[in-house]
Amino acid sequence: MKSIKNNRPVIVGIFVFLGLAILIIAVFTLGNQKKTFVKAFAINAVFNDVGGLQEGGNVWFSGVKVGVIKKISFYGNFQVLVTMNIEKNAASHIHKDAKAKIGSDGLIGNKIIIIYGGGAATASVTKGDFLKVEKALSTEDMLVTLQANNKNLLVITNSFKSIANKIDSGSGTIGTLLNDASLSNKLKITVNNLQATTANFEAASVNSKKVVSDIQAFTSKLNTPGSLTNEVVTDTTVFNNLKSTVIKLRESANTASQFLDNLKTTGESLNRKDNAAGVLINDADVAASLKTTIKNLEASSEKLNEDLEALQHNFLLRGYFKKQAKNKQQ
Repeated sequence: MKSIKNNRPVIVGIFVFLGLAILIIAVFTLGNQKKTFVKAFAINAVFNDVGGLQEGGNVWFSGVKVGVIKKISFYGNFQVLVTMNIEKNAASHIHKDAKAKIGSDGLIGNKIIIIYGGGAATASVTKGDFLKVEKALSTEDMLVTLQANNKNLLVITNSFKSIANKIDSGSGTIGTLLNDASLSNKLKITVNNLQATTANFEAASVNSKKVVSDIQAFTSKLNTPGSLTNEVVTDTTVFNNLKSTVIKLRESANTASQFLDNLKTTGESLNRKDNAAGVLINDADVAASLKTTIKNLEASSEKLNEDLEALQHNFLLRGYFKKQAKNKQQ
């Protein structure tokens, strides 16, 4: 009678082998994620509040995972010391003046530590170094800020609503402007006037440009050799002659002015009665007396002529006058 071969131990051995293989793979996988088998060194950071940070959390630098959180413990009276294991191959990129802050994977993800900054001129971190920290905004802080912003937005919205109601009801300057047709027409007229004024300014600007152009043309003529203006400006002889002529004209003008002043003085004297010419011109009585005297002289002259003619015919003097006439003829 043949014996039956038992395969159960072989099957059990296969399952045990597979279990060990899965266990080893899991250990290596978890160790890889936690950087268990990677050479690392510890650095520290002291925070006032870690905001739910846990051991085993990730440490990031420039968006790259460079270590894990090794230990979280109290430091002093109220601060918290966070010890981080940093990969040695990343140490050359993290400098002593770098800073650390607490962040999160996404909006509500796990808390992580983010290392940033640092100058290339500063030495790299070494084991046991302490990084400076920056207080990060927590979710509660963001919610408080968001709530305050919502309140401010509500106040602004209510204010705009009130302004819109006043404008719609015709209150205030803008409301009156929008609802009063006559005021709107006046504003339109004002705008038209402003446009006309702007057009005038543009025309004045064009005229100014023309004036400037004419001045430039005149200046170019001054610089043209052979022209009168150029000779006046550049030729000293012509300039001196012109200067002498101007001086003579000025002297003539001064003489004429003095002559006019003398005429004015003479005219003023003739208008006064404190001199003979003024009395003769302005005193009617003197003029009448002078006229009478002249008439008397004319009458006396006529009588004298008559008397002389009578003497010539007088028999006593007739011989004398005849003798005088004969002497004149000789």
